[in-house]
Amino acid sequence: MDKLPKIALPVVFAAVLLIIIISKSAVTIGSGEAGVLYKTFGGGVVTDEPPLGEGFQVVAPWNKVFIYEIRQQEVLEQMNVLSSNGLDIKLEASAWFQPKREFLGKLHQEKGTQYIQRVLLPTIRSAARSVVGRYTPEQLYSSKRDAIQQEIYDETQKIVDGQYIQLNEILVRDVTLPPTIKDAIERKLKQEQESLEYEFRLVTAKKEAEKVTIEAQGKADANKILSASLTDKILQDKGIDATLKLSESPNTKVIVVGSGESGLPIILGNN
Repeated sequence: MDKLPKIALPVVFAAVLLIIIISKSAVTIGSGEAGVLYKTFGGGVVTDEPPLGEGFQVVAPWNKVFIYEIRQQEVLEQMNVLSSNGLDIKLEASAWFQPKREFLGKLHQEKGTQYIQRVLLPTIRSAARSVVGRYTPEQLYSSKRDAIQQEIYDETQKIVDGQYIQLNEILVRDVTLPPTIKDAIERKLKQEQESLEYEFRLVTAKKEAEKVTIEAQGKADANKILSASLTDKILQDKGIDATLKLSESPNTKVIVVGSGESGLPIILGNN
């Protein structure tokens, strides 16, 4: 029994030491994350191997692991830019992006964990100033929002693609013009809308007048054709046909044949 403490002490010491080593060596990488391994005695950042995946990872206690989120992320940037005529415009844009997993070691080695501030945001600002400088305030306010958004994306993509960043989308969320310029543009747009409505009413009225004229001309032409085709003989025949139909009516009447104008019968009713 006296020997038991002497044996147990080294075992306890070894167990504690093992726990310390494991705690220093174990790394847990969460969902949507990946780890970049840094070998203190083995060449620094590992760039020629895939990054560490999700879950429990064991590394040498003298090495380090830098964890990056590799899911799609969003960054919002507010900036002041100049239009083509030198007016100050406030632009709010956001970017959807994620680091390229296969180049995570390169990204860490060359850009570091602050790659968003060092690479992505400055590139967005530069692209936005370049693109907005091609347009007038009127175009920025009304019809060119989608075009500006696409151009900012294209210019940003050209740069960050070589910086191990995958750019998924650029969204222009707001364009704020100086109040006086905004009011002037809104008045101009309102006047243009009213002008278009007035032109529409004129065109509608003109088409309606043309329709009435065409209908009247059609009736006049029909009457002219009908008048030219009605001879005295035809009128007499139609008068006789009408007289025969009336004579078949049960109402009391007297028909005097050949006493009417142009020789047509005269019908005398009982009233």
